[in-house]
Amino acid sequence: MTEFSFVLLYVDNPPASAEFYSKLLNVPPIDTAPTFAMLHLREGVMLGLWKRDGVEPKATAAPGASEVAFTVVDAAAVDAAFADWSKRGLKIAQPPTVMDFGRTFVALDPDGHRLRVFAPRAA
Repeated sequence: MTEFSFVLLYVDNPPASAEFYSKLLNVPPIDTAPTFAMLHLREGVMLGLWKRDGVEPKATAAPGASEVAFTVVDAAAVDAAFADWSKRGLKIAQPPTVMDFGRTFVALDPDGHRLRVFAPRAA
């Protein structure tokens, strides 16, 4: 069976992006090079940061064309993450709001990739 194992983001500077995500997610990079960096997010899931101009075949979508989402337990955790990420200086694309799927906000990484934090709506 094929298993999901990686999220790859195309970035301008993999070492700088690795430092950003390492501090944001409190996980150390396991590999950092000028053209690629990798962080272990959880068992079986990695975050790869690939230098945009070296991607083959060439990437056609701009940052922000997709999202990396982080689920938290409740609305208070959304607000706490928002306060923390705001204090760290992340650009906020959407402040905390209630949407049909739950409470959420969206921040941007240094390359403009969307980072959505959300607490699912109670069933």
